Amino acid sequence: MIKLIEVEPKGGYLLALRFSGDAAGLFDFAPFVDANTPMTMPLRDPAFFARHYIGFGALAWPNGLDFSAGSLYRRLEDAGKLVHDRRVA
Repeated sequence: MIKLIEVEPKGGYLLALRFSGDAAGLFDFAPFVDANTPMTMPLRDPAFFARHYIGFGALAWPNGLDFSAGSLYRRLEDAGKLVHDRRVA
């Protein structure tokens, strides 16, 4: 099972994600923020966006919004933005 093991802010709505195993990628959350749904609206506030954390291997925010490690991994993989590097593990 893929788990998120590290999150590093990279400015704006970009987060560098490291997964269990040997994979990492830069994920842009701007499309989710731009969707302006009740769950993603709080992410517009930079202070709230910065409150992300890893909960049970998923990326989460205090309002209950979360993204499973598997879904983030697949999105990065589908976009060709997933990097495999044994030094990441």
